[in-house]
Amino acid sequence: MTAPTADASQPAVPYGTPDAPRIAVRGEARLEVDPEIARIGITVAARGRDRRSALDDLTRRNAGVLDLVKSYGDAVERLETGAFSITPELTKHGRGERVRTYHGTVHVTAELTDFTALGELTTRLADLELTRVDGPWWALRPDSPAHREARKKAVREAVQRAREYAEALGTTLSALVELADIGAENAPPLYPQAPGRARSAAYGGAAENAPAAPLDLEPQRQRVHAQINARFTMVPPEL
Repeated sequence: MTAPTADASQPAVPYGTPDAPRIAVRGEARLEVDPEIARIGITVAARGRDRRSALDDLTRRNAGVLDLVKSYGDAVERLETGAFSITPELTKHGRGERVRTYHGTVHVTAELTDFTALGELTTRLADLELTRVDGPWWALRPDSPAHREARKKAVREAVQRAREYAEALGTTLSALVELADIGAENAPPLYPQAPGRARSAAYGGAAENAPAAPLDLEPQRQRVHAQINARFTMVPPEL
């Protein structure tokens, strides 16, 4: 009966062998780049003694906000309407449920790529009657080249680090065994990145005759981080 031979199809042991020593390194890259998009939140409000008047005022103001944002054309990449509400406010005194007034709100989100237009639009929106502006939140697109550049830089750093370890032993790398994102085997759910620093303009009154000067908004630099694990085999060194 012959002794069993090693099966080439079996996976190599994770710690390597004397004939194929293994090096495990981590590559990391951090970049700081200009943002590509900016988001602002717009809240339009209305108040009336009856539901219909509150709704009519809210509809008119919401249409004015949408028309204003759309007038900036290609500078606006996305415009979305979010929550809408009409809420009765009851009197604090007296018997029974008597409605004192109605409050209405509409929330709109706009995404811009032209930051010069952003400052002007933000100011004009804040100058409208009972209109609140929150933001901007600066961000990169999910497919931004900055993410790709960070990953490539992390890989180059891992290769360079592995080569330096091999050179310290008087040998060279022979093959790449594994390349993986940190936690790729047991990745947690992805959550959106926290928004950038926000500035807000409170509810404005009726617009004055002279338009307000555009806000000078300084884009917040975005940090991009990439980490990878890499494993290589190297030519057996002579120790």
